[in-house]
Amino acid sequence: MDPAAGLPAWAIAAWVTLKLAGLTTLLLLLLGMPLAWWLARTRSPWRVPIGALVALPMVLPPTVLGFYLLIGLAPDGPLGRLAFATGIGNFAFTFEGILFASLLYSLPFVVHPLQAGFAAIPASVLEAAATLRAAPLDRFLSVVLPLSRPALVTASLLGFAHTVGEFGVVLMVGGNIEGETRVLSVLLYDQVEAMVYDEAHALAAGLLVFSFVLLLLMQWLGRRTAVADG
Repeated sequence: MDPAAGLPAWAIAAWVTLKLAGLTTLLLLLLGMPLAWWLARTRSPWRVPIGALVALPMVLPPTVLGFYLLIGLAPDGPLGRLAFATGIGNFAFTFEGILFASLLYSLPFVVHPLQAGFAAIPASVLEAAATLRAAPLDRFLSVVLPLSRPALVTASLLGFAHTVGEFGVVLMVGGNIEGETRVLSVLLYDQVEAMVYDEAHALAAGLLVFSFVLLLLMQWLGRRTAVADG
């Protein structure tokens, strides 16, 4: 039996949206921390082009990124062929496909706050930990992460909020499949296209309030963390 059977369209879309945003945020924190640490501390000449590549989704139209991802994830595309060769199967128009797209599209909104937080940590603090024979991983877990709590909070909330607000890249890669790829922003588009304006107003207002509360929460947690660290 389908657990979503009988639920209103907005509830199904909300579940898909929250699942997508939660998984995207969690995976980006795990993948983004080492990348942000490298960008904050390296002197490699590759730092500038890789940093620009990470930031690209901030200025690139979502439909452009979605188009190339759709081409790449198609069965005859390079990513699609790799997925079929490894037994993963089709990625386009699936939840896994929009998750992959969201990881790329929300990457800078997680990496940049982490990078700024890591760069603000004085080198002397890490050197002092090293003199106490703390291993690199131990220094990162016991020194870097506690000192970067405001950046972690900002990165988590920004990544989550940005994923909730995605539209173009999700629609291009995932289409509009209820219970699978239809997120709240796509449902809102459907309601406006169908001229169901009462439902569209309610959904848009809910997303507006949600976004505002999330920003308030980010500022409150950031100030609270800064006061605690002070």
